[in-house]
Amino acid sequence: MTLRLYDENLGNILMEKNDPVPYFLPDGNIQECITKLSPPYGNGFYHEISFANVHISFGNISLTNRLQLYLESDFDSVEMHFSLKGKSKAISGNFQKTVEFDSCQHNIIYAHHMEGRMEFEGPEMYLFEINLAPEFFIKFLPEDSGLFEMFRNSINKQNSSLIKPEHNRITPVMYEILNDIVHSNRKGTFKRIYLEAKVSELLLLQLEQFFDNDFLPSSLQKKDIEKMYAVREYILNNLKSESSLTELAHLVGTNEFTLKKSFKELFGTTVFGFWNDIKMEQAKKMLLNSDLNISEISDSIGYKNPRHFSSAFKRKFNILPSKIRNR
Repeated sequence: MTLRLYDENLGNILMEKNDPVPYFLPDGNIQECITKLSPPYGNGFYHEISFANVHISFGNISLTNRLQLYLESDFDSVEMHFSLKGKSKAISGNFQKTVEFDSCQHNIIYAHHMEGRMEFEGPEMYLFEINLAPEFFIKFLPEDSGLFEMFRNSINKQNSSLIKPEHNRITPVMYEILNDIVHSNRKGTFKRIYLEAKVSELLLLQLEQFFDNDFLPSSLQKKDIEKMYAVREYILNNLKSESSLTELAHLVGTNEFTLKKSFKELFGTTVFGFWNDIKMEQAKKMLLNSDLNISEISDSIGYKNPRHFSSAFKRKFNILPSKIRNR
């Protein structure tokens, strides 16, 4: 397997990898690699995790200008693609049309011997990709769907394609799993078992969502859906904010009634219910993975009183934050 990523204008090879068999490591151990990116390509990192049949990669890059790179590969792959932030575009003769992703979108892509141009628009790019060996992926593909049968035929005939022409929205549960993968601190075999389970769970959610053609609430218009995702994105990036419903609604150009109704219909929870869950999940990770004390963690997620934070944490997880580290 050979993968080459290069800048034709500068004549630089940004990345070149040669492995005997794609996504297969005979001893089952994990291999990890972190690539630091610097100007003129941008500032950030690209983290790769490989084990049998699976290659996980994610990166966060700040761009000052549009980044254009060229890709060559001589292998086949099924890619679970998640565009968390920013816009990207793949232009290749392998596909009938340009493949474009915007923030909060995902799809599953089969690529056979890719060759083409990739474009990234910032100012910030955050991508998450899981590449699976095709023969491994097909084992998970249900046989009772015309949609999946078409994709299986494309793989068998080595015709690059998307599992579905339209991208789907990344759901809150998918975000949680992606976050779990990024912040996993297990090692060796235990990490491989954990990541295999998370990848399988994520693939299940993707396939279920594609199978259900009515996964988006029919009563919501596209513009309202986009506004709800904008509110969600604001919450994720501003945990300490004390914005009211009215302020959040005005932020995305809607009113409080529409925000409350549409957010609950799309995500299955209230705005502040979602906000509190995200805060508690973040606090739990900091309790388990950092040396910050409870007051510092409480302040970092917007609680002025540590006792109020402890009470909210107990309601969410049925355990006091002071006890979770001991347990």
